Amino acid sequence: MPYVHRDADRRIDRLCRDAESDALEFLPAGDPEVQAFLGRGETGADGTPDFRALDADFVRVIEDVVDVLISRHIIAITDLPPEARAKLMSRKSYRDSLFPGGGDLVSGADIDEAVARTLFGRPSEE
Repeated sequence: MPYVHRDADRRIDRLCRDAESDALEFLPAGDPEVQAFLGRGETGADGTPDFRALDADFVRVIEDVVDVLISRHIIAITDLPPEARAKLMSRKSYRDSLFPGGGDLVSGADIDEAVARTLFGRPSEE
């Protein structure tokens, strides 16, 4: 895992859990090209983290927040557009295969603590 799809310039533009008709090339998860596609381990010319790596980390946080919202019945997975559901499920499946038994960045307790420090959900005192 994963199988890769490449664009016309031979750069990875999609990862697949299983081989597909247009993604038959297998690369190990730790392969530098796969890691670069995921935005890990890259730095800019000045040595600062590459924006893609920061973006990938932020996407992971958003995935965890969505999981918490769904688990608390604040939203239902069916409230999301089909394309969003498919992408969330695909990423969740891939993450679960890389980090069996966990890997979440945000837990329900973290959300509770953040909400407790705000006025969210409480009437304003005007």
